[in-house]
Parts: sequence; structure tokens; C-alpha cells
Amino acid sequence: MAKKCRLIALAVLLVLVFTNPSYAWFDAGHMAVAYLAYQELSQPVKDRIDVLLRFNPSYEKWRASLPSSTSEADKRMLIFMIAATWPDQIKSDSTYSDDGSEGGNIPNGRSSRRNIGYQDHLKHKYWHFVDLPLVQDGTKLTKQQKRVPSPNALTQIKAFRAVLASDRPDALKSYDLVWLLHLVGDVHQPLHCTARFGKTQPTGDAGGNFVKLCAAPCKLALHTFWDGLPGDNGSPFFAVNVGKSLPEADSSLAGIADAAVWIDESFRLASESVYVDPPIGLGAGPFTITDEYRKNALEIARARVALAGARLANILNNELK
Repeated sequence: MAKKCRLIALAVLLVLVFTNPSYAWFDAGHMAVAYLAYQELSQPVKDRIDVLLRFNPSYEKWRASLPSSTSEADKRMLIFMIAATWPDQIKSDSTYSDDGSEGGNIPNGRSSRRNIGYQDHLKHKYWHFVDLPLVQDGTKLTKQQKRVPSPNALTQIKAFRAVLASDRPDALKSYDLVWLLHLVGDVHQPLHCTARFGKTQPTGDAGGNFVKLCAAPCKLALHTFWDGLPGDNGSPFFAVNVGKSLPEADSSLAGIADAAVWIDESFRLASESVYVDPPIGLGAGPFTITDEYRKNALEIARARVALAGARLANILNNELK
């Protein structure tokens, strides 16, 4: 009976993971990025962040979710880590709504660019990625396919950094801070910076979301596979262990502050190491992941999470006012 229950629980978990909307790295990866960054923050910056995060509407819920035995210093760190997942949390919050066309993934209208703080109850899903077009089958891109939708992760990282370095109100800085924590992680996931176009996918593959790794009714996509590489456990304590296990970021790369460079790195990785045949051929699949591909993907993901953490720390130490 116990074995049967474990199998049922595993089946439920797999359904939840493989049918979830695409979240870069899942919570574990985002919290690991934040954990690594927190280790490098100066104490004044940590204190400033603690003040800002208290403006978040979920702050008390986050705090109450932690064991009472947790030290105050660890609570502050863990809340910082959880805050990095807030832009994904609101995707399933009924008080937030989609905007734009196609379920909120395409920016549309002035509301898509606004930066007004927590009174904004739009999900802004299109802020999570930058669809740089990739072609591998010789298809000539049309003018429309070449157009990178905006606003996107790059425009918003720039906007949020500018606010954090300014004298704008703390409530707005809090909103921009949690988004920045998240987006720095997002753009280090190669498939959040790429959309592959081709003869069989003229409208693009939505960053690998339309590339299947199994036959219907299974819904596992290439994007989901990459999201889950750092782990799919939503506990911040699990994420701490992930962070501790990661390699040290390359110091020569960690100092790069230009988010456009980070995105170009991810795009290049997508071209050279994500959409690589075998096993990922042209079109929508389904394709079968090989052990060699999985091993290489895990190595890339771990390095990208570590690099995102180092770069996030540099931004906050140098720019948060």
C-alpha cells in the first residue's frame, strides 16, 4: 500500500510539472540565483532590501511560511529568495489578469509598458522573455518574424535598474526589485531569449514550448525540460542546497553588467547547445532526450544559474540606492 501511494504521488507530481505554464528554471532555480546573490551582498544592501520587501503584498505570507525556529537572519535571506519567484506566483493568482493578445504573451498597448507598482494587477507575462529569432533550416525570415516584441525582459531589466538607482518611492522600488530578481534569472535560461522559426513553424516555437519531447497526450516540452534542470522542488531550503552545490561563476563574466550581453549569451547557447541535432531536430518533434544531451544541458544550466547569481549581486551592490 505504501509503495502504491508513493507511485500515485509521483504520478501527480509529474502531471503538475509537465502541464505547468513555462517558468524559467522553476522556483528552485530562481531561488538558487537569489541565494547566491545574497551571499555577496553588503550588509547595508541587505538591510535596504529587507525594508523594500516588506511592501510586497505577499511578505507576511512568506514570513509565516517559514519554521518558527528559523533565525531572523535566515528568514531575511529566505524571504529574499522567495521574492524572486513572485512574478511567477501571480500567474496563478485570480486577482491578476492577462493583458495583450494571445493570453497575455504578446505586449499590446500602453499598459504593457507601465511601471506603477503593486497596484498594477496585470501579469505581464511578456516581460519574462526576449524572442530573438533563430533559423536553422534556411528559411528566410520575414519582416514580422524579425521583429522582437517589446516590451520584453531586456526593456524591463533596464527600466527596473533605473528605478532602483533613483530617488523614486520605496513602494515602487519594491515592485521593481522583485521583478528584477526574477528577470535576471529568466534571461540566463537560453530558451527565454530565443524563438526558433522554420518551414513547419512559421510563427515560431515560443522558446521551445512548441517542441515536444514525447507524444500526445504527454505535454513535456523542450522549454519545460530546461526549466527543470536546476530542480523542481519549490522549497527555499532545497534551493539553498542547490545554490551550495553550484560551481563558482566565472569572475571575468560575472562583471558584465550589460543585460543585452547576457541575452546574447543565452541566444548563442540556444543555437549551439539547445537546438542541437541529435536529439533536437527541426520542427516540433517529438524528440527523445539522450543521456549525453541531458548531461551537457545540466552543466550549462548550473553554470548559468551561478552566473546569474553573481551578476544580480553586482547590480544590487552597485546600483540599489
